[in-house]
Amino acid sequence: MLTQNKGRHRHQEFLGFLRHIDENVPADLDLHIVLDNYSTHKHANVKGWLARHPRYHLRFTPTYASWLNQVERWFGIITQRAIRRGSFRSVKELVVKIEQFVAAYNKNAKPFMWHATADSILEKLGRLCQRISGTAH
Repeated sequence: MLTQNKGRHRHQEFLGFLRHIDENVPADLDLHIVLDNYSTHKHANVKGWLARHPRYHLRFTPTYASWLNQVERWFGIITQRAIRRGSFRSVKELVVKIEQFVAAYNKNAKPFMWHATADSILEKLGRLCQRISGTAH
């Protein structure tokens, strides 16, 4: 029940994020925001706010396409290099390990770069569609 109640308020956090952007980005700019398909982003209150702020354009990543999300890639790196096969006696110990990894990683960090072409992405998406639905659409 606690998880459900927390989930019910996540749309409020997202609305706070949108309000922060709205206050800090020049009003003459259109904003295109790329999001996952999390239900928080589609909540009725969020839709109402967006209807009143037409400069916002939400772009959703396809379902089952976490590989498109660079944040997911970063979490994957942390998991592979810092957490997997680790043994942690407490959450605090886990957090310390992650913070140590991030500090070491950032000493030689390079930005994530897209190397895939649009064609290769569309081919991968086609293979995914074929696998999950048996059709190419």
